[in-house]
Amino acid sequence: MFNPRPEILVKYLRGTLVEEEHFGFRMLADKDRIIDYTGETGHYPFYLRSCAKPLQASLIIDYGMDIKYDMSEEEIALCCASHAGEDVHIKVLKGLLDKMELDESFLKCGVHKPLSKTKQMEMFLNKEEPTQLHNNCSGKHIMMLGICLMNGWDLDSYYKEDHPLQVKIKEKITELCELKHRFPITKDGCGVPIMSMPLEDMLRGYLNLFTNPRYEKITGAFLDYPYLIGGEDRLDTKIIENSKNLVAKVGAGGLCIVVNVEKEEAFVVKIDDCDMKAREAVVVRSLKNLRWAEVPFDTIIRTLHGDIVGEIVAV
Repeated sequence: MFNPRPEILVKYLRGTLVEEEHFGFRMLADKDRIIDYTGETGHYPFYLRSCAKPLQASLIIDYGMDIKYDMSEEEIALCCASHAGEDVHIKVLKGLLDKMELDESFLKCGVHKPLSKTKQMEMFLNKEEPTQLHNNCSGKHIMMLGICLMNGWDLDSYYKEDHPLQVKIKEKITELCELKHRFPITKDGCGVPIMSMPLEDMLRGYLNLFTNPRYEKITGAFLDYPYLIGGEDRLDTKIIENSKNLVAKVGAGGLCIVVNVEKEEAFVVKIDDCDMKAREAVVVRSLKNLRWAEVPFDTIIRTLHGDIVGEIVAV
């Protein structure tokens, strides 16, 4: 059953030689079937990583958190985001915490530098230290705290696998992805449980979420506020900004899922070595081949003097 065979998806050509090769999988599907694929996954499960965020955020609608806290589209977007920690992101996050009468000390996501290089430099020059809010998962954790508040669940242990919140999230993702089997669960980088599943189940879950009128607020948040979903130099932001009907979300481990909400089709890319530039090359080429969008991507390899010495080729 589990015998994945990835294929070459990207080659880096320098001069007349292949300098790098990146292997992985691509899969295109609608709700009923797999339309096309590259690489044999053997139904091997991969961890959802941050691609789980919009699925987890479906609880906002299920529990009426959007109504309870009069959530704006911006706030819903940040709850689904792997944000770059820029001022525009932090402002929205603080506003949602204020509505909940909490502060960042309640967050269990840990601290890391903002993903935005510009913001990193700004903080370095101003001798500022990053906080939990700069963690790209902080919006998801604020959403989790909000659901706990509404249900009277313990706030201190919300990140643990046996907490009622995490049990409900597991049940919800299982429902959206129509999982028929149990697959491994571990901890994500921010400490909360993260599920694994085959790529086709990921696509099914995204299509069941983003084409369901019940969750139109989540879809609208993606389409209307792409910069909040990612930010500076983030692939999902680039895709949504350069299209009219595409929802996109990246995840660590070389993942990116794109949904065409008009055609009700979706594709996923998984790069084996998790290289982010290789992932972008494959996703951008796939969008072009499908005629879904034209997203800028520089395929030229240059020297520091500007001489062209090669190119990046998505096979």
